[in-house]
Amino acid sequence: MVDELEFRSLADIALDALMQHLIVRETEDEAGFEVEGQGGLLTVVFEEPAGKFVITPNAPVRQIWISALSTSFKLDWDEAARAFALPKTGEQLIPLVDRLIAEQLAG
Repeated sequence: MVDELEFRSLADIALDALMQHLIVRETEDEAGFEVEGQGGLLTVVFEEPAGKFVITPNAPVRQIWISALSTSFKLDWDEAARAFALPKTGEQLIPLVDRLIAEQLAG
């Protein structure tokens, strides 16, 4: 397990990369969402169907938490993959958020 300082650094890097990825997607035609970032917290807001995802680091437990589609997803640091991932499936942060966005927009 990484210490808190290392977690914060890794989480900042991961969330910055996710923010940049989402900004690129947001500028695509009819992306269907807006992304906002403030103080380590990312929100993805949908107009149709209405909804909001909240993505935030949780330093005490060394996880990135995603609240989306009425579910909480808790990602751990995977040292082998050098990425935050769901423990059960290994699905990494950016592909997971992309999948959740697709599910929200299809809903």
